[in-house]
Amino acid sequence: MESKKNTVNSIDEYIAKFPEEVQRILNELRAVIKESAPDAEERISYQMPTFALKGNLVHFAAHKNHIGFYPTPTGIQAFKEELSIYEGAKGSIKFPIDRPLPLELISKIVKFRVTENLKNAKNKLSKRK
Repeated sequence: MESKKNTVNSIDEYIAKFPEEVQRILNELRAVIKESAPDAEERISYQMPTFALKGNLVHFAAHKNHIGFYPTPTGIQAFKEELSIYEGAKGSIKFPIDRPLPLELISKIVKFRVTENLKNAKNKLSKRK
């Protein structure tokens, strides 16, 4: 069971837990996500910063040596060539903490996820009619 003292209620609280250099990286990532998905809602999900629009878009988290970025498996599959230089798994990418974030690529992935979520929401709606 997770202790209450590790629980955060906002992205600001989450980012504030880290050293200044990591905070800078997380704020940079947050800004590019906000810019790429201006209608998305910020929340904490799975104790990670999350952006949601008609469902979860992307999550991110700071780790000891990398920033984890979680754009779902479809977000990774759509950009697998550009992401091939990074470690990752089916639904995650590891951006090394000691290298600049690929902000343009992150923006493209987030915009892809926005389009995907809006399309999926529209399809669900049309199936109900």
